[in-house]
Amino acid sequence: MKSSFPLVSLLTAVVVDAAATFDPLDHVNLFIGTNNGGNTFPGATIPHGMVKVGMDTDGNHFAGYDARPEYNVTGFSQLHQTGTGGAVPLSNFKLFPVPHCSAFEQCLTTIDSRKTLRKLLPDGSPDDFASPGYFSTNLSTDVRVELAATRRTGLHRYTFPSSSTTPRILLDITNDGQISAISPELNIDPKTGRMQASANFATSFGPGRYDAYACVDFKGEGYSFSGPSEWGPYKINYPDKNGVDLSQHYYSYGSEHGGLLSFPQNTKSSTTTILARIGISLISTAQACRNAEEEIPHWDFDRVVSDSQKQWRDILSRVQVDTTNVDEDTVTLLYSALYRTHIVPGDYTGENPKWKSSEPYYDALYCNWDTYRTLFPLMSLHDPENFARIVRGMINIQKHEGWLPEAREAGQPQFIQGGSHGDPILAEFFVKFSDHAAKLGVSSKDLYNALLADAENQPPNWNLQGRQADVWKEKGYIPSDTTYPGGANTKQVSRALEYAFDDFAISQVAKILGKKSDAKKYTSRAQNFLHSWNPDVDAPDGSGFSGFMQPKFANGTWNYTDPRHCSVNDPLKATCFLNAIRRDGFYESSPIVYSQYVPQDTAQLIKLQGGNEKFIDRLNWIFENNYFDSTNEPSQQIPFMYHYANAPGFSTQRARQVIATSFNSTSTGLPGNDDSGAMASYTAFYLAGMYPLPATKQILLSSPYFPKISFYNPVFKKTTTIKAVNFTGNPANGTGGNVFVKSVKVNGKPYKSNCYLEWDVFTSGSTIELELTDDINVTCGTGKDALPPSISTGGYN
Repeated sequence: MKSSFPLVSLLTAVVVDAAATFDPLDHVNLFIGTNNGGNTFPGATIPHGMVKVGMDTDGNHFAGYDARPEYNVTGFSQLHQTGTGGAVPLSNFKLFPVPHCSAFEQCLTTIDSRKTLRKLLPDGSPDDFASPGYFSTNLSTDVRVELAATRRTGLHRYTFPSSSTTPRILLDITNDGQISAISPELNIDPKTGRMQASANFATSFGPGRYDAYACVDFKGEGYSFSGPSEWGPYKINYPDKNGVDLSQHYYSYGSEHGGLLSFPQNTKSSTTTILARIGISLISTAQACRNAEEEIPHWDFDRVVSDSQKQWRDILSRVQVDTTNVDEDTVTLLYSALYRTHIVPGDYTGENPKWKSSEPYYDALYCNWDTYRTLFPLMSLHDPENFARIVRGMINIQKHEGWLPEAREAGQPQFIQGGSHGDPILAEFFVKFSDHAAKLGVSSKDLYNALLADAENQPPNWNLQGRQADVWKEKGYIPSDTTYPGGANTKQVSRALEYAFDDFAISQVAKILGKKSDAKKYTSRAQNFLHSWNPDVDAPDGSGFSGFMQPKFANGTWNYTDPRHCSVNDPLKATCFLNAIRRDGFYESSPIVYSQYVPQDTAQLIKLQGGNEKFIDRLNWIFENNYFDSTNEPSQQIPFMYHYANAPGFSTQRARQVIATSFNSTSTGLPGNDDSGAMASYTAFYLAGMYPLPATKQILLSSPYFPKISFYNPVFKKTTTIKAVNFTGNPANGTGGNVFVKSVKVNGKPYKSNCYLEWDVFTSGSTIELELTDDINVTCGTGKDALPPSISTGGYN
């Protein structure tokens, strides 16, 4: 497979002069994480586009695509998620080229009969190619397929070989990712070949179903035709897996349903190229047709790609790096990560199936639990305008449904993984951009009311919206044996810890708005993590560590969960994935990991764990015994926690070791699901030498992988640059090297801390200079503000 444009391309790409400015698109590899469970989407889309046109392969591939050559191509569908688990999402309305069949009625149209392998490159990999805004493949049937997209419309280009005397293209309505379609409908205009289709599909991470609509038109490229030479709907019942039965235009269980068109061959060329334009809507087929006609009226494939590239270049160019003494793999890793943070959420504005609104509507929130830690703080640095639109969309959902969205697909609420993490997302925006919120269209009143709704109002089903607010307000924890109605009683401890952070986030907004009593109230609730701390639980491995987050009964007595539970060292090999019958108290990580999750008051956590030395020993024990889990979000902040114990050099080394061992620029370059860009944003921050504290004005600081990295913020119209003034390169294994921050200057003056930056550094467009050393025993500094803030030390006031 190839991941950047070749020197000679049939595509009229934007040409960048060799002497021109560094082009980030040359350093994006869309195939990172397409194997090894990363489940990334390598197809064609614009930043935050609704439509994501991509290849689907057989097998259980969550973004449709698998890079391994043994997997067959089953179609090219219009909607995808990226980096998810759950069931296979979306993958709706597959198009597929049928180059050869002796008669129309005998064409192979079922998903099993039509599937085909790809051609292979000399290295044995599939002949697939991808770059931001463009995807292509060469099928073993000698058909070349190219894909491009606008926000709600896909444009396909199918080039058939000369041996295909009657090129055909089918539209598959029923085979979405889960093969879940019911009530399919199809209308084919025999004069033009326009196909209007719809069906009802299952969501992939929760209850609920959704309607989706498609409108497909066809046009010859390099020649013209007035319409299809043959047309017809097809419907096949199992076990009959072959052929088209034109007499049966209906659907029943176990059927496959769609439409097939034949087109005249281009006799003046050695190949026949046919464009397929497919508009998508969640409202109606009429709207799907309007979307296509409005967004691609010109039918110019190269123009669609060029326009998409411009959008991608605009966003990615806001982050600039000096690549001196930096290997290409690191540069690719950074820009590929940045790219993946802008695939979702998707801008579904105008496609909200539940109510009409002039506000933006964003979908594909999959899920806030994954993304609140790093993805939205990364948007704060370089893309606040899109961030503001997402926030406006979330507030609008709260106004209509009562609570902020947590997980959402095609207009349907999906399962919540933890706390109400719309709260820190909104708070992250407001803490960073309160002075600009009104100009960006965000109402501070509506934003705060949305936060209060989450914090105070218990929903009918806290598995889908809001949180288990009543018992949280009453007890300050979630009892193991609670009988409160409203949802499954699971994840009690991890939810409580996350509720505490959610309340901290609300307290920060309250302070900015001058709501002193609310700020005090939610700051107090942010310390409810103490109700889940059991000092008398010992680590079962004899390591000597005592005190862990634990479940508690309603009467105040302790329950017990083995601290190793859900880790690689768990004797029971539990996973802690989403399951309504689990009562262990934790979600997707161990009590050992969750016992480190108090980002609002790490100083207090250090006291609970015996002081700096024992805290550092515990962190080392977590890494040395593989309790740290690079595949999942609860561990993300752990490498940087040495900062709070005044040992930032160890944070730097641990973070770099994580990158060295778990992330690279190959198709297996992610340790697990990309989680809608959560792992991508995590990677980008580590490579930039930072780690965010969501909903605060502080960002933890380490050394970047580049001698210079800059962030341009279009709201502030400022560029902030971090320079490693004596940068000598990056150790390959992440260990040692001249990478530890000895001192920090901002705009030429010594800074108060070597461990974090205040947000005003970015609002003013500063130059940060880092003096590096090879001595790991650096500190945060000696001043009273040298250590990162915590509630218990007077921080965040």
